[in-house]
Amino acid sequence: MLLPEVESLGEKLEEVRNVTSVAAEFGIAQSIVSRLWRKYQTTGTAIRGFSSGHPRGTTPADERYIDLQARRNRRQTAGKIARNTTQATGRPISRFTVARRLHGGGLFARRPVRCVPLTPAHRRRRSLWCREHRNWRDSEWGRVLFRDESRFSLSSDSHRILIWRERGSRNHPSNIIERDIGAMGLQFLFMDDNAPCHCTVAAKQLLESDYIERMDWPARSPDLNPIEHVWGFLCRRLSARTLPPVTTRELRSALQCLKNSLTPLFSAWADAVKPA
Repeated sequence: MLLPEVESLGEKLEEVRNVTSVAAEFGIAQSIVSRLWRKYQTTGTAIRGFSSGHPRGTTPADERYIDLQARRNRRQTAGKIARNTTQATGRPISRFTVARRLHGGGLFARRPVRCVPLTPAHRRRRSLWCREHRNWRDSEWGRVLFRDESRFSLSSDSHRILIWRERGSRNHPSNIIERDIGAMGLQFLFMDDNAPCHCTVAAKQLLESDYIERMDWPARSPDLNPIEHVWGFLCRRLSARTLPPVTTRELRSALQCLKNSLTPLFSAWADAVKPA
């Protein structure tokens, strides 16, 4: 509350002497009014007096230096920033203090967005591929075997990278890390991701010897592969289960049930991207 409001509240309490009515009039909790009333009766004022408290462990210059380090290298950990600041100032500063100062400056540890670097040629080929396939029917997509894999385990074993960023800046270029990233009938198209190991002479000869037709696929286009979205869907639904699987058999069964629920979703996605 502002100082004039506190003074006005104290005067109102002295006049009315009813905590409930005063709390309703000022729109604040009765517990706050009750506490201020007791203080007013004891000291004659509801204004909080000066208190030295525990001295702040960092100076404004320290806080600017902490903020600057996080913005210059967003992958630095709070512990690393704390060590650098301690070395620069000669005063011990903990990683918890660093985290609080960064939070106060609007920076929070979040997972960076990941994408692949695209050249103009990549973008043209991706756009051409999308235009060529935008009118495909469900029966045509049903022949495509999208090759990809993911890992599911009973315990979390992910090694996540965190960065310091402001709220609402998830897709800012400085917060993005660029990186590269299948029962079917007899007649199907095999899609792979153009990784070098999939494009070797031996791999091509093996596919040709078994008369497996490969789908033309633009380079650096993992986001066009619907299987990429399936892994995230399965992970989220698996984590949201009331009773998580505790054995590998239960895990396999849960994933199978979730996979069977994907068909109507894929149909809806396909309808959503079809031209009007």
